[in-house]
Amino acid sequence: MKKEILKKRIAVSSKQIPADLVIKNGKIIDVFNLEIIYGDVAISDGMFVGIGEFEGKKVIDAKNRYVCPGFIDGHVHIESSMVPPSEFAKVVLPHGVTTVITDPHEIGNVSGSDGLSFMIEDSMNLPLDVFLMLPSSVPATPFENNGADLKAQDLEPFYSQPRVLGLAEVMDFSSLKNAEDSIIDKILVTNHQNGLIDGHLAGLGTNAIDIYRTAGIKTDHECNTAQDALERLRRGMYLLIREGSVAKDLKTLIEVVTPNNARRCLFCTDDKHLDDLIEEGSIDHNIRLAIQEGISPLQAIQMATLNAAECYRLSNKGAIAPGFEADFLLLDQLEAIEITEVYKSGNLVAQNGRFVATSPAKNVPNTQLLSTVHVSELHEKDLQISFGDGNKANIIEIIPNQLITNKLVEQVTVENGNFQPSLENDQLKLVVVERHKNTGNIGLGVVKGFGFTDGAIATTIAHDSHNIVATGTNDADILVAIQGLKDMNGGLVIVRNKQIIASLSLPIAGLMSDKDSQTVNLELEQISLSLSQLGFTGDFNPFLTLSFLTLPVIPSLKLTDLGLFDVETFTHIPVQMN
Repeated sequence: MKKEILKKRIAVSSKQIPADLVIKNGKIIDVFNLEIIYGDVAISDGMFVGIGEFEGKKVIDAKNRYVCPGFIDGHVHIESSMVPPSEFAKVVLPHGVTTVITDPHEIGNVSGSDGLSFMIEDSMNLPLDVFLMLPSSVPATPFENNGADLKAQDLEPFYSQPRVLGLAEVMDFSSLKNAEDSIIDKILVTNHQNGLIDGHLAGLGTNAIDIYRTAGIKTDHECNTAQDALERLRRGMYLLIREGSVAKDLKTLIEVVTPNNARRCLFCTDDKHLDDLIEEGSIDHNIRLAIQEGISPLQAIQMATLNAAECYRLSNKGAIAPGFEADFLLLDQLEAIEITEVYKSGNLVAQNGRFVATSPAKNVPNTQLLSTVHVSELHEKDLQISFGDGNKANIIEIIPNQLITNKLVEQVTVENGNFQPSLENDQLKLVVVERHKNTGNIGLGVVKGFGFTDGAIATTIAHDSHNIVATGTNDADILVAIQGLKDMNGGLVIVRNKQIIASLSLPIAGLMSDKDSQTVNLELEQISLSLSQLGFTGDFNPFLTLSFLTLPVIPSLKLTDLGLFDVETFTHIPVQMN
């Protein structure tokens, strides 16, 4: 900070000169004491400098509305919104989110350091503070093929960036438990930079928590039960309560939160699609749900502001108080979190649900990021699942709105020695095609629970290695869907009768669009409407569900480009059950 700025702020705070901006007639949310206080709020050079009676060059009349700190998303993959940071900012700011901690894990797995650099550059100079945790697991696991490899020495230069806070979700528990150099080196580099480390303890027990905490890992957003959450809190972890597009954990976990432990709890979205962000909201939605589940409004707001800021050492964020950045909201209704205005560093950026600031400049991706789908021509014979004697199969059963799956053993239809999808039994073919290095790897399996009666869907969003993943009722439509993704350099596609009936192009690493958020949302709406032509009637997002069926760190059964993977035994298994 320049000396002149500090002197000016002190002069404003001591009432020697007028403030740049003063908020009057507001009900100030005090997140330290969980109470409402009254007074003018003085702002100088984008910082709060006083509460009391102040004069200002400019005055905001709060008109008896609540003055609330800006919300903080404790863990989000911006790529999951399908737009880059410069467009993402315009989507979440109207929902009161002024700061996010993001993990560019998705683009890192596709494009490595080039992907990280793009996310850093595209998130510069935005009216949204974007802090980054560097991806710890690229590749995510040794059980699949991805597009890049980020070792400790590859990550180290990025720590020179002031917005890089540490190491993102450590999900390779096996490597951590065995103290393998691949993860230990990353932890030590992070420690050397005084960085933070996030955890990823999906389905893991108390001894695993001990191991993570011993390694200096302090957060987890992968709790599925209240008992899981409690055990993490007992061992000194911060609990990130997630409410995303697929993983909706808040109602299950919120019962753990009490006045005694609430200061160790915060909110995140993790993976949330653009249409859900626009229609439902971001962290504001988490707060509303928490209030509905019995958490007091002020407690919920504290979790979304001060708690998140303290967890990530953002010491000047998360409160309406002197010495804090002037990121604030004006709320009409406290319990409903009705946001009328959003301010970033004292500047109006959103009003009545609309982004009103100057649109940030987009960063143009390099050619490499725009050409990431490398697949040879496929034929129906490439998709055959061969069976010997017998017709019992290991089947992935989806659980709507959850990342975990069930492992089933059922009889399937076999014709001429090959599996045939069964509409009657809701058994569809699942295909994963390696798309980064054109290895020719194809993983095949059987999935239950989509309820399709026709056609196929496919996408290049397939966590975490982001190969092509497709499912359908017949091989011909699946092949057309895969070819469609290749033609448009990635995205989402729906096929029926060998015709593409809806699609969304995501040319940036096969993960993000180069179009504005409104256009992308309209195309998503068309995709949603077109799903009915496949007979889909479920109350979940089939594309999001499909994208997590390739994640071999979330129980119980998943599919990678190397085949069917049993997460509980950490081994690939055959489709046919012997």
